Amino acid sequence: MKSRVTERGQVTIPKRLRQRLGIRPGEVLDFTEGPDGSVVARKAAAGDPVDAAYGVLDLPEGTDALIADLRGEPDSL
Repeated sequence: MKSRVTERGQVTIPKRLRQRLGIRPGEVLDFTEGPDGSVVARKAAAGDPVDAAYGVLDLPEGTDALIADLRGEPDSL
């Protein structure tokens, strides 16, 4: 399969390859260069890892109680 680079640097990924890899319009690809000058494109991570972790902790007493517990009692001078 071949594709031509346009003057604007755009490349059309052949339809058979897009279908086989499940690449859809709007999908973000991550490009890396191999040591031999090859170019590898991978699907970028679907979302922000921080967003994925949001709400994981079950804090029955809330965030303020957790922070107070982590800090402990203030040191006396």
